[in-house]
Amino acid sequence: MHLKALRVFCDVVRLKSFSRAADENSVSQSAASQMVNHLEQRLTVKLIDRSKRPFLLTGEGKLFYDGAKTLVEKYAALEERVRNLQHEVAGRIRVASIYSIGLHHMNRYIQTFLTQYPKANVRLEYLHPHRVYQSVEREVADLGLVSYPRSSRTIQATLWRKEPMVFVCAPQHALARHDRVEITQLQGLPMVCFDRDLSIRREIDRALHQRGIESTVAIEFDNIETVKRAIEIGLGAGLLPEPTVKREVEGGTLVAIPLAGCELVRPIGIIRRRGRELTPAAQRFIELLQRDVQPVTPDRPAAAATPASDNGRPDAAPPHNEREPAVSATTR
Repeated sequence: MHLKALRVFCDVVRLKSFSRAADENSVSQSAASQMVNHLEQRLTVKLIDRSKRPFLLTGEGKLFYDGAKTLVEKYAALEERVRNLQHEVAGRIRVASIYSIGLHHMNRYIQTFLTQYPKANVRLEYLHPHRVYQSVEREVADLGLVSYPRSSRTIQATLWRKEPMVFVCAPQHALARHDRVEITQLQGLPMVCFDRDLSIRREIDRALHQRGIESTVAIEFDNIETVKRAIEIGLGAGLLPEPTVKREVEGGTLVAIPLAGCELVRPIGIIRRRGRELTPAAQRFIELLQRDVQPVTPDRPAAAATPASDNGRPDAAPPHNEREPAVSATTR
């Protein structure tokens, strides 16, 4: 119980939230608060100043957190090593992802993983791109999924996959029945575009400019979901990553057509914190992502994979207002 109280206290500090720490440890918020209270009573000091909003660590709390964090991490690593002797993959994996990866798309990976490793637990949270990097840097997440990944002094980025960009239009559009759309056919065509300060817009504009093509900007938005809605109601066509419109294409509300004469791709990558050793479960999850497995029928639902809003609380569906660097272009 004392070890669990240490873990709860560390999660409260790490997540800056009693409620989120309670969820992480499968206890009530009241129980999490009582555990911290018991630690304070045992130490006869205040660890957390609750009079501030958000709460702050006291000097004693900072000292205790540094030591407790080391103890909890060492014990978790010991548990993993013992399980590994039995070739057992178990434990919790925390994944932070940009919104446009898609809950449906990630669920098939999570379901497959949990079918193979039923003692594992995957927690999936959707965040803005910069917050995905922050979560990995601060070790709130074990790994992150971002577009146009970049390495840094604290972040190690690995390319996961490249998503082809496709011509997207409403079913009634003049080009909707074409098998392929030549890049030259975009000349003068009304287009629903991303905002000019986004990398995805800059890369698309650069690819068109190299070929002397000038499309007509019908309207601009800063996120993929709003672009799709505008295309659905006929405000114009667009260029989007193919996986992001799969649901709409299957539902018949959008048509996605391959581009000819120009190959545009959006790179997606996996990021992790440099110098931090991943657990066997996290390593296996990355290996599964890199294999890009097909969906399976799971024996266990991916109940732990819940999207979260900016304040970290679960919502019915992830919000769609991310602003992210998104594509790179090659020609052929």
